[in-house]
Amino acid sequence: MFRKKTVRDVDVTQRRVLVRVDFNVPIRDGRVEDDTRIRATLPTLTYLLARDAALVLASHLGRPKGKPDPAFSLRPVVEPLAALLGRDVLFAHDPAGPDAQAKAARLQPGQVLLLENTRFDPGETRNDPEFARRLASLGELFVNDAFGTAHRIHASTVGVARYLPAVAGFLLEREVTIITQALERPTRPLMAILGGAKISDKIKVLHNLLGRADRLLIGGGMANTFLAAQGFALGSSLVEREAFETALSLLDTFGEKIVLPTDLVIADRAAPDANVRVVAVTEGVPEGWMALDIGPSTVETFARHLREAGTIIWNGPLGMFEVEPFAAGTMAIARVLAESPAFTLVGGGDSVAAVKKAGVADRMGHISTGGGATLKLLAGEPLPAVEVLEDRT
Repeated sequence: MFRKKTVRDVDVTQRRVLVRVDFNVPIRDGRVEDDTRIRATLPTLTYLLARDAALVLASHLGRPKGKPDPAFSLRPVVEPLAALLGRDVLFAHDPAGPDAQAKAARLQPGQVLLLENTRFDPGETRNDPEFARRLASLGELFVNDAFGTAHRIHASTVGVARYLPAVAGFLLEREVTIITQALERPTRPLMAILGGAKISDKIKVLHNLLGRADRLLIGGGMANTFLAAQGFALGSSLVEREAFETALSLLDTFGEKIVLPTDLVIADRAAPDANVRVVAVTEGVPEGWMALDIGPSTVETFARHLREAGTIIWNGPLGMFEVEPFAAGTMAIARVLAESPAFTLVGGGDSVAAVKKAGVADRMGHISTGGGATLKLLAGEPLPAVEVLEDRT
């Protein structure tokens, strides 16, 4: 159960509400390419507008270096947001400066004001109290609906909660509830799939999932390190030699739960026109060649485990899926999840991109909007931006 107050627990009628949203969307040539994150905020925004709240929306976009940069302006979000809400959206040319202050002060019930990129102010990423106070002065109540940034201790995610009553939006509540339930109260068996490049990036996730899951299927560069630590030849594959001890320790403690590849798709280079073949792990990867995907036997082994699942958690691709010769393993597992009656939770940017590429995104139980925030929850760690919200009594 979500233990923090949400917008349902406070009176928002005709109040000016500062809403932290995650509009960190891909923009090309001044147009939003994918509005998924904008759409994800609609339940909260429409709930507030139906109660005549005036909305001041704050978000970051990309990584500007603490100063205005036209390449990272949120201005292109205004038009698609207005179309989705069915009303005009005003725009402030600074995140909490004179323009934002003046426009917020004139805001009427039912109106929407989008602030410029919060990271245009150097105080945002430092969680500077002065910037947080200026942001907070734009509203009477703070609603955080930006799950994707809930792991960050920034002024617009954590700092403003010092100055305003702070509650969760529906997206934040839903994400935390679903991910927590999949970990703590899953329908068994719980199968987890972990991919990506490095063990060192996901040590806490590995430990937490191994303590909870019935099986952990490992692919991608991470699997290379587990295999190399056991003495298998990996040629020129991505391998974290400094993580060998960690890998062997995990195998020693949780060996019966860990499922590693038995065959690999290898190539002489990571390119669409590379020479490609399949080798058994026991055969080894020749010098000058690299493992870039799980092989067909591994796909079948993984699929067999996944077909038994009651709950499946997937984080990280199983190979270099963005390059066509090395996409088969990841695509095949995406299709297995799509056909599974189990509850399927997909988290992390690359995993989400993979299920979209496979054309099965609409057949997943839940696709998380978070990257780092999802990882933090999968690691069993609290989210700073959730911790600062008011508790339910």
